[in-house]
Amino acid sequence: MRRHWQKKPLLVRAALPDFKPVLSRSELFKLAARAEVESRLIVQNNADWRMTQGPFAPRSLPALNKTAWTLLVQGVDLHDQKAYQLLQQFRFLPDARLDDLMISFATPGGGVGPHFDSYDVFLLQVSGCRRWKISKQKDLTLQPDVPLKILQNFAAEEEFVLEAGDMLYLPPRYAHEGIAEVAVDGNGKVLDCMTYSVGFRAPAKRELAAELLHRLAEFSEDDEDAPVGVSGRGGRSPRRYRDPEQLATTTPGAVPEGLAAFATQAVLEALQDPLAVACALGEYMTEVKSSVWFGEVTVSWDPQETVSLCLAPQTKMLYDAHHVFINGESYLAKGADARLMQRLADQRKLVPVELAKASLSARSLLTDWHDAGWLVAVPQLTKKHGNEPGR
Repeated sequence: MRRHWQKKPLLVRAALPDFKPVLSRSELFKLAARAEVESRLIVQNNADWRMTQGPFAPRSLPALNKTAWTLLVQGVDLHDQKAYQLLQQFRFLPDARLDDLMISFATPGGGVGPHFDSYDVFLLQVSGCRRWKISKQKDLTLQPDVPLKILQNFAAEEEFVLEAGDMLYLPPRYAHEGIAEVAVDGNGKVLDCMTYSVGFRAPAKRELAAELLHRLAEFSEDDEDAPVGVSGRGGRSPRRYRDPEQLATTTPGAVPEGLAAFATQAVLEALQDPLAVACALGEYMTEVKSSVWFGEVTVSWDPQETVSLCLAPQTKMLYDAHHVFINGESYLAKGADARLMQRLADQRKLVPVELAKASLSARSLLTDWHDAGWLVAVPQLTKKHGNEPGR
């Protein structure tokens, strides 16, 4: 982290030795056929590029003996437990930055062209081989009239061939191109080229400002609806624009200076409430994508049972000094309950001994989250006596 994070690339040979793909090729294709899964097909024919959005019906993908095509499946960690567990190995970074696990399957010659990402990425080769060319070039001009963001003047400075278990880290805006190569096992069987991409969220400043201001405006709706004299979230009485000194005008199209000043003051006042800003940020950073859904819960959680409560793979949970945030919602928290919820966010689970210390209000909240599918109850294994096999 000190030497490479957001500074320079890092090649790690045998980062995960003997690692096996979490999904077979056929399982990945089945995942790409599901409507709730984000997937893309990219086919290259010389200088011609075509991109198609999924889902992809069975047999709609190109033949395996056809070269230079790539299938990208996004958010695999939301749909496969082993992919979710793999993503947990990257939690040496804050969850607020961690995004998802994408799987790239490519036939020989397949890739997405030379490009750059606006975020950090770890590229883990799990099967077959892929040749990576990278460059710190400043020229990030894109090719016109192409459905992908492909660099127009890519000039490789370094080159690596990644084999199964190897990993390459690239900082934001570092130009790179990955091309699948033919690889065979000891029996001469051709291996699938599969690369796992672990991406990280990096909100743009304007995007973040727009989201926070939108949410702060929603917070202030309670203030506007409150009767005069009742303080809102920011402790101020509701106010509307007034212009009792306005004179008749011959330039009705001009924006009144008083209105512009009122608008500026409204924004500044919204930003003066640090708790409201923190709340808006936490809700935004934990909001799940519209394509994400939680499974139906058929059995309620019984606090008397000996179970652990685990966050569902789809659940996003963060906290700050005053709040707990989960799936776009925020809760004020303090004391022992706050520490309990912080452990849940950090560990992504609470074991029975921790749950036993939860207050009634905390248990009620955990029950609501469980019934919404945000938490999963996992039975605690009973410890056996005698000779036990090693793990």
